[in-house]
Amino acid sequence: QVQLVESGGGLVQTGGSLRLSCAASGRILSINAMGWYRQAPGKQRELVATITSASSTNYADSVKGRFTISRDNAKNTVYLQMDNLKPEDTAVYYCNADVRSRWYESGSSYWGQGTQVTVSS
Repeated sequence: QVQLVESGGGLVQTGGSLRLSCAASGRILSINAMGWYRQAPGKQRELVATITSASSTNYADSVKGRFTISRDNAKNTVYLQMDNLKPEDTAVYYCNADVRSRWYESGSSYWGQGTQVTVSS
């Protein structure tokens, strides 16, 4: 009922920048929190940044000062601006959204397909 489509991943050099986007579509009454997660080879998926419907943000310590999460509620879209990228940022990045589809049910969590970010040394 809800789909998340991500874009913006790619290959960059250390110190470069990328901007990821994720657009939600389908049966959407409202979207509470949205966020970005990442998973590197051999590691567990970890939280990168989250943003509430009121635009309150939270970041992992490893990306504070370098990444910026934002959202456009009119477009049901969340963004992740990544600056001063490091090789340790290399991972598949996944979009997540807590979506409420009907007034009589609570929200459900949905995931995007993931987009690869590779930072070369």
